Amino acid sequence: MAALHDALTPVFDEVIQRNPGEAEFHQAVREVLESLGPVLAKRPEYVDAEIIRRLCEPERQIIFRVPWTDDAGRVQLNRGFRVEFNSALGPYKGGLRFHPSVYLGIVKFLGFEQIFKNALTGMPIGGGKGGSDFDPKGRSDAEVMRFCQSFMTELHRHIGEHTDVPAGDIGVGGREIGYLFGQYRRITNRHESGVLTGKGLTWGGSQVRTESTGYGTVFFVKEALAARGQDLEGKRVVISGSGNVAIYATEKAQALGAHVVACSDSAGYIVDEAGIDLELLKEIKNGHRGRVSDYADRRGSAIYVAGGSIWDVPSDIALPCATQNELDADAAAKLVAHRTLIVAEGANMPTTPDAARVLRDGGVIFAPGKAVNAGGVATSALEMQQNASRDSWSFEHTEQRLSEIMSSIHQRCLETADEYGTPGDYVAGANIAGFTQVADAMLAQGVI
Repeated sequence: MAALHDALTPVFDEVIQRNPGEAEFHQAVREVLESLGPVLAKRPEYVDAEIIRRLCEPERQIIFRVPWTDDAGRVQLNRGFRVEFNSALGPYKGGLRFHPSVYLGIVKFLGFEQIFKNALTGMPIGGGKGGSDFDPKGRSDAEVMRFCQSFMTELHRHIGEHTDVPAGDIGVGGREIGYLFGQYRRITNRHESGVLTGKGLTWGGSQVRTESTGYGTVFFVKEALAARGQDLEGKRVVISGSGNVAIYATEKAQALGAHVVACSDSAGYIVDEAGIDLELLKEIKNGHRGRVSDYADRRGSAIYVAGGSIWDVPSDIALPCATQNELDADAAAKLVAHRTLIVAEGANMPTTPDAARVLRDGGVIFAPGKAVNAGGVATSALEMQQNASRDSWSFEHTEQRLSEIMSSIHQRCLETADEYGTPGDYVAGANIAGFTQVADAMLAQGVI
């Protein structure tokens, strides 16, 4: 681990003491604190006001039970979470994740990351996150609906378009958002469109919201390459995952001339040297909720590897778009050996700290998720704008706004890294730019 500034060591020790057993949250906090030494040297008022200690403590943590009935009539029980982390810049904003791995530490890590990610967009939104250990995989639509209705029956009292605005995440797509919004309307007797984002286009949703995280990831990579006199044309791309982010990162990378050759799911990965057939992948994943092995069964040019690591596949550009801590130090060493140019995180914290150090020491450009995958929440904020004005924008206009926001994030990261003596370091640039914006707002608003 990198050394912490003397003023930050007791802060991190307190985070561990106050949040025992929450390894992902500890990791996310440490990664940010390691970047802040140069900031404290210039801005001692952050130490005097205990800004960092306050920033590491959520404003509100909500845990609730979610009882529901399955198709066999049996009562099931899950646990729901919403961590409203920081509202200095605006209403809490962040997705809901439905996955068996969800517990308080995961939600807090995601919410903490969301604070800085949202600040980087330049939009007036705070940071929060939520979810449940419910697994929608293998459940019928009726079971998912009953779970979502029970979940929202509790959550509705904590959210609102000026308070806290959830969206989707892993396990929460258009189907789940629809059920959640319907129950919110029923309970509150209000058609408050801005209370949830990721809605359907016919009932308050935004163009490009489905594509935005994947598209934004590739827009960031495009800017990073352009800053070094290169582009995506002909570059060999490997993308982990095969969900929403991976699919639309593939789509935009291919549109910009890249050659995407591999993707994965929890069971294994495929390599298609002819290039990923995007329409076939969409049909399997979105149409049938199938596995990437089904792709290989139907595509002669593809091979399927059960288990293993997708990072064994040589690449110019690697985009981890699956889940946290999926890319470890051994995988990073392989990327260095393959002479990969850039690793950009489409998922939230998919690279372990050791792997990030291996990449940077090996000369690989490393761009963190809080900058790279901010396109999703940026477009959610654009959806909120449209809801507030009762307006609807075209796909082209919304995509252009997304491209501009990602270009601005990239520029802010580089300029901030230069300002604080770490030129070209996207991690330091993203952490410091996001932190200073939130910290200044907190200073201005007093001890709250």
